[in-house]
Amino acid sequence: MAATPAAIIGVILAGGQARRLGGIEKGLVEVAGRPMIEWIIDTLVPQVDAVLINANRNPDRYRQYGFPVVADRLANFQGPLAGFAAALEDVPADAAILTVPCDSPVPPPELAARLLDALEGGNAELAVAHDGERLQPVYALIPACLRDSLDAFLASGERKIDLWYARHRMATADFSDRRDHFLNLNRPGELAQVERLVRRPGP
Repeated sequence: MAATPAAIIGVILAGGQARRLGGIEKGLVEVAGRPMIEWIIDTLVPQVDAVLINANRNPDRYRQYGFPVVADRLANFQGPLAGFAAALEDVPADAAILTVPCDSPVPPPELAARLLDALEGGNAELAVAHDGERLQPVYALIPACLRDSLDAFLASGERKIDLWYARHRMATADFSDRRDHFLNLNRPGELAQVERLVRRPGP
């Protein structure tokens, strides 16, 4: 059984370029009258011990939410693993990071609990969400002890998240009952769907 992390640090990944949305800052897109990141914070904060925001643009805007903001150490927007690495550099060695993207406004309310159960019960090194149809690789619980492994992987020139996961014992947590919580905003036409999700009552 994996060791229980001393703390879980929620990491909102807002470090991308949003090319398919014309380069707008996804986390600051208005959804039902509020920036998307505010919806994420509402769901994430009750699940974690602290929050970090990984952002490479508009850091001052993100700091207004009262959480530390960390930028990628790798230049030129190298993908989610660069955000993972930046966050892992900033957390205690006995903690774990719980990662969520900035373009999906309502992470599952049981995200941390189910991923932690999967990590502890599966003799795993990390845990990743599965929506019943596919892996959701940026919804993950990653202990800080994997920092050196990730740094070495990135230093080798690799960037693919699935290849790094394959180097470790990975558990998956079932979220087939929460599949719509992984709906994300990639194109302007998807905004209406995202707004329906945040307006829906209930957990």
